[in-house]
Amino acid sequence: MRICSAQPQDLAKLLTFRQEAAAWLSRLGTDQWQRPYPADKLLATIEAGEVFMVRDGDATAATITLTPVAEEGLWTADELRDRSLFINKLTVARTHAGQNLGGRLLDWAGDRGYRAGAKWLRLDAWTTNTGLQAYYLRHDFRHIRTVQQGVAVNGGPRVSGWLAQRATGPTAHGFTDETAAPEPLSDIRG
Repeated sequence: MRICSAQPQDLAKLLTFRQEAAAWLSRLGTDQWQRPYPADKLLATIEAGEVFMVRDGDATAATITLTPVAEEGLWTADELRDRSLFINKLTVARTHAGQNLGGRLLDWAGDRGYRAGAKWLRLDAWTTNTGLQAYYLRHDFRHIRTVQQGVAVNGGPRVSGWLAQRATGPTAHGFTDETAAPEPLSDIRG
């Protein structure tokens, strides 16, 4: 399997991919991702080079968004002094479930973060999705705290405030990496 940067023409595929994940999450009894994700916001992250796709032949097997920008109101100013990459929208196709693609993507993200000069790989998970939280803990993330106050970026109530992090480092993720080398975070963040 190979990992590559998403392109603007992948927008419809990624929106459908998220809808399929939301339907699966609903069947599991969680309300995570039940609101449609704005296409313009997804396109902006694709164009910023922050969205990556795992391809298995012509099939999209998984996707992850990595950004150097934290969602406002989650991390403290002291925490933000450490260079970090933030994970968003990690999704594995149900056709590829059970193959540890999510774990391998987390390893890839940690390796990419390390090469960019990040100390931490950070995320905010759905506050009520304890299964997802346990998943991240099994993949060496450490729970920092849960933020439930405030308003999310999209204007709705905060629902994704379970904060966790793990150190970045070189890893053997097993993907053929077709992405460009990451830009050093010192150049991105100034």
